[in-house]
Amino acid sequence: MALKPNSTDTRTRSSIQIFIVVGLCCFFYILGAWQRSGFGKGDSIALEMTKHSADCSIVPTLNFETHHAGEVGNVDESEKPKSFEPCHPRYVDYTPCQDQSRAMTFPRDNMIYRERHCPREEEKLHCLVPAPNGYVTPFPWPKSRDYVPYANAPYKALTIEKAIQNWIQYEGNVFRFPGGGTQFPQGADKYIDQLAKVIPITNGVVRTALDTGCGVASWGAYLWSRNVIAMSFAPRDSHEAQVQFALERGVPAVIGVLGTIKMPYPSRAFDMAHCSRCLIPWGANDGMYMKEVDRVLRPGGYWVLSGPPINWRNNYRAWQRPKKELEEEQKKIEEVAKLLCWEKKHEKGEIAVWQKRVNDEACSGRQHNSQANFCKAEEANDVWYKKMDACLTPYPDVSNPEEVAGGKLKPFPERLYAVPPRVASGSVPGVSVETYQGDNEKWKKHVGAYKKINRLIDSGRYRNILDMNAGLGGFAAALDSPKLWVMNVMPTIAEKDTLGVIFERGLIGIYHDWCEAFSTYPRTYDLIHAHGLFSLYKDKT
Repeated sequence: MALKPNSTDTRTRSSIQIFIVVGLCCFFYILGAWQRSGFGKGDSIALEMTKHSADCSIVPTLNFETHHAGEVGNVDESEKPKSFEPCHPRYVDYTPCQDQSRAMTFPRDNMIYRERHCPREEEKLHCLVPAPNGYVTPFPWPKSRDYVPYANAPYKALTIEKAIQNWIQYEGNVFRFPGGGTQFPQGADKYIDQLAKVIPITNGVVRTALDTGCGVASWGAYLWSRNVIAMSFAPRDSHEAQVQFALERGVPAVIGVLGTIKMPYPSRAFDMAHCSRCLIPWGANDGMYMKEVDRVLRPGGYWVLSGPPINWRNNYRAWQRPKKELEEEQKKIEEVAKLLCWEKKHEKGEIAVWQKRVNDEACSGRQHNSQANFCKAEEANDVWYKKMDACLTPYPDVSNPEEVAGGKLKPFPERLYAVPPRVASGSVPGVSVETYQGDNEKWKKHVGAYKKINRLIDSGRYRNILDMNAGLGGFAAALDSPKLWVMNVMPTIAEKDTLGVIFERGLIGIYHDWCEAFSTYPRTYDLIHAHGLFSLYKDKT
């Protein structure tokens, strides 16, 4: 029997709440809110919040007014506020920097055409992206993991293309997600159980994961129930709406690809990286993509590769690929892994697992290897629109062979409020242990105030949350809950780069410049938080 979305609740995400200030025009499309297209009705939640938001005495220092000193006196009250009309319905799923028609004008070599290509000034839209006809409020978490209203992403192609792999099924007025994948048609849970025999997934040691070529992100969805948060990404390509489905389910995901540009994450960010038939040519370009994974993989972290070419001798017939081609592909992967000094921990069936060494002490021989071209250490976090290089990211220095390069992390959830190694070591200028602890206390108070104003926070209604200027991650830490996740954005123009600190807390995030559109679909986020963002971008062109 098909589940029925709440037929009396035809709200679009015009109910999305925004603390402290609303978004800039360049990312209005993320919200899919303030709609005047007739596609959705207003949300009564916003009205209820308005009724109760007058009590700001909960935290006396929490000021909900804007802070642009000197501007208020210059406002001409007779001037009518600017309004934006709805865009044409054909833009219902518009992604400005991953627009399909623009993408096809770029070279296909190394997936360049699937990378970010933002519109020129004269091409930018100045209208509000509408919701699809019939859009309804998504199911709350955890129900949304398994069900998405058909009207919210009305695309059936994957139900046919991936039918035997159990990605997605169409059942009346909803899509159902059985948890399958190309490499795990019997379900992500069983697949994760296999991985957990090799990787410490259940004890908090592995907390952050990266899923490259994620499909509808069922791997990440089922990891979340084990308190592991995965950053999933895939390009906007022939697999129609795969990332959009992930986000509608309430699973962390962005549009992205391994091409020629570095991934928008800091070095030593993830405890685990994963590829399940992701079709990435890992051995190509001198192993450049494996080297990029190594950059973002924490010392002691794990890389999982399942599907071709692993165990090619037994599987080449099923894959319908030549033995010689698969043998050469795996040989190149093994050679790059050896150069990276990864230790192979497991290979069984179609799954292989490597572990990155905790420091460079066991890899001293590669210093004399002619193929070991090292990157500049100071460029490890310089990633925004920077070309990917086939070089090795050096480990931080250690004082003994047992020391974890960059610092050992506590298991999660202790990790959330423990002093991150980057703070303890003074690696972030201007951020001391006292600064970090004071920031945590501030955000605990502020989030407490938010929850008294909006009692739907942590109810499962708000699953996908965006912090547009995340700082040290205090907002996300104070919100920590199995019912929601926070995308912590580090603006590229921020004075202090603290995204590495955020990952060391067991949270996830991404670098981004808010003068451009975010790498996501319309209607992605249920709640947006923007502290100090307008001040940061004031007078920026």
